[in-house]
Amino acid sequence: MRRMSMTNMPKPATIDEASRIGRTLALAFDDDPMMRWFFPDGPAGSESAGASDEPGGDAREARLARYFSTIFTRQYAHHGVCEHTDAAAAFWVPPGAADKAVPDAATVEELSAILGERAPLFRQAAEAAAGEGPAEPHWYLAVIGADPAAQGQGHGSVLLRSGLAKADEAGLPVYLESSKPANLPFYEHFGFTVLGEVQLPGGGPTLWPMRRAPGGGRPTGA
Repeated sequence: MRRMSMTNMPKPATIDEASRIGRTLALAFDDDPMMRWFFPDGPAGSESAGASDEPGGDAREARLARYFSTIFTRQYAHHGVCEHTDAAAAFWVPPGAADKAVPDAATVEELSAILGERAPLFRQAAEAAAGEGPAEPHWYLAVIGADPAAQGQGHGSVLLRSGLAKADEAGLPVYLESSKPANLPFYEHFGFTVLGEVQLPGGGPTLWPMRRAPGGGRPTGA
């Protein structure tokens, strides 16, 4: 039996780790079509690349990191199940917490400042995605991502397995939306099936809602 490295053992994510988790997810989602749409190159409110006014790095990466740390500290850390490894993080919403995990007015205002002129598109996309969610009780995988520098080391897989085990223990399905077509085979390997396609409003990218049946999808060879 292969021993798991201590660096990719799932650990509970705490608010004092928000900055590091935000940076990790910013790297993980750098090439994600939906995040590219919400956060084009350049500072907030600009469609073109420009010089960073953020100390120590790229403006877009810094805004992405702020986005992920904000939703973590204001939403998922309080109403979700959040875990991380040294190079990845995942935010889950258990059944019964979906209404509590939505952003409140103060969070919406903070996210709008980060998103700049893309904020209205973000709200429209969030509403469109929410309308596709299942009515049945389920676990929802809101965010999962690993630093590309650690690709192939199993960080994302161990976090996914950890959440799936909790859903299986409760006998409940799992739901997610993927905006990156290259990730669909990864989720299908763990038993997810594509439910359809959702074209985001305003000329946005496509989302693929996916569902995994309770206790299903044990990956072969894993």
